[in-house]
Amino acid sequence: MTRYSIIFVALLAIIGGCNTAQKNILDSDGESQVKMRAMQTRYYDTGDKKTTLQTVIATLQDLGFVMDKASFDLGSVSATKLDGYRVRMTVSVIPRGEEKVTVRANASFNIQPIDDPVIYQRFFESLSKSMFLTAHMVE
Repeated sequence: MTRYSIIFVALLAIIGGCNTAQKNILDSDGESQVKMRAMQTRYYDTGDKKTTLQTVIATLQDLGFVMDKASFDLGSVSATKLDGYRVRMTVSVIPRGEEKVTVRANASFNIQPIDDPVIYQRFFESLSKSMFLTAHMVE
């Protein structure tokens, strides 16, 4: 086999692999994606994006996460928890008008997305309690 033939075969393998990955993403079950998004998303009756992000950070810290990145401008927080395993969570806060925000959490174990609803339920239960306490603080 000539050097050009080997390069051609290698390029075909790379291109074929890309097409397979794209096909797998596009062929994913739409219903399961909707279920995943539903367990990753909650809506809160507040228009205060900054306070919501601060509450998200405090909640993640309470759950044992260490902050990696936070951007109040982007409305995004990334954190990692090392407890015999590595879990990374990214949380986005998106304003919806003046009176609501959407909070969406994405968790992964190593690089695999976590689709266990319990992980998200625990996070959102803690966040909801923190949001309630923050909203009803008396100064």
